[in-house]
Amino acid sequence: MLIAERRIPAIAAKAGHDAYLNTLRHTGAVTVKIANGQVVERKSDGSVTVIKSLPIGKRVKPGTILKRIKPGD
Repeated sequence: MLIAERRIPAIAAKAGHDAYLNTLRHTGAVTVKIANGQVVERKSDGSVTVIKSLPIGKRVKPGTILKRIKPGD
């Protein structure tokens, strides 16, 4: 059972990628995703349009617990 459970992340990643490709292939729809720090629109013909550049994020160590605080506190 543990061996099967270890495969779940890889199976989920493949399913997500397959869904992305099917969206482009079958509907001709536009998908929006993050690539190289930018929000981009990708079309089925392969064209890419940059919608917005994102600020550089902060690196966080795995397992770090983040707490949300109210402004002014």
